[in-house]
Amino acid sequence: MAEIHPSAFVEDGAQIADGVKVGSFCTVGADVSLGPGVELKSHVVVTGRTAIGPDTVIFPFATIGEIPQDLKFDGENTRLEIGARNRIREGVTMNTGTQGGGGLTKIGDDCLFMTGAHVGHDATVGNGVIMANQSALAGHCMIEDKVIIGGLSGIHQFVRVGRGAIIGAVTMVTNDVIPYGLVQAPRGELDGLNYVGLKRSGVARSDITALRAAYQMLRQGDGAFQDRARRLSEETESEYVREVVDFILGESDRSFLTPR
Repeated sequence: MAEIHPSAFVEDGAQIADGVKVGSFCTVGADVSLGPGVELKSHVVVTGRTAIGPDTVIFPFATIGEIPQDLKFDGENTRLEIGARNRIREGVTMNTGTQGGGGLTKIGDDCLFMTGAHVGHDATVGNGVIMANQSALAGHCMIEDKVIIGGLSGIHQFVRVGRGAIIGAVTMVTNDVIPYGLVQAPRGELDGLNYVGLKRSGVARSDITALRAAYQMLRQGDGAFQDRARRLSEETESEYVREVVDFILGESDRSFLTPR
């Protein structure tokens, strides 16, 4: 029950679910799986071992599932998994993983990738993430739920961005960003908390107040950044502050953007 335009090329072996629409001049590879209701508008390339979840829409000239932009890649059998109800706009690129990075690039549900956004190999993107025009994730990045990345911004390889954080436009992020952080300036500075996002998400005033106090302690307290976080873990009763503390004390391949 799929609708496939006569000019589209779907290789033998591709798994096409009911309700899929494949527009004009699209190419779908043999190892691709398209879930129910997926729509490829036109001139879309989906290749590699790529699985796309239900009701995801991909716009013209996107290239999804091509090999990693990594000179060490030697044809290993790696994957790209994309969740449900994503909107992948014109010219977006998403690469499969690498053997050294775990072999999987993974996208969650309900994300928006605006024109020209790029997701590199072995990256993990959560649910409800927005990547604005021409923003890019390098390899091995971890982007948690409901993060917003501004246009023309770049996230360095292995960087983690915590849940609910916001990255301003034209920003280079080279270190981990705490949950609910606000990052701006050309060389990515932690400049506060994403209060607008917290309020829009319906976070209680008491939790926002607790996050504000925790941020001040992280900014001005005694000792190293992790030492301040450990003290917070002993004092706080807010689950939101606890989330920030756990993120800071978790495993990381980078240092942190710290409050200026």
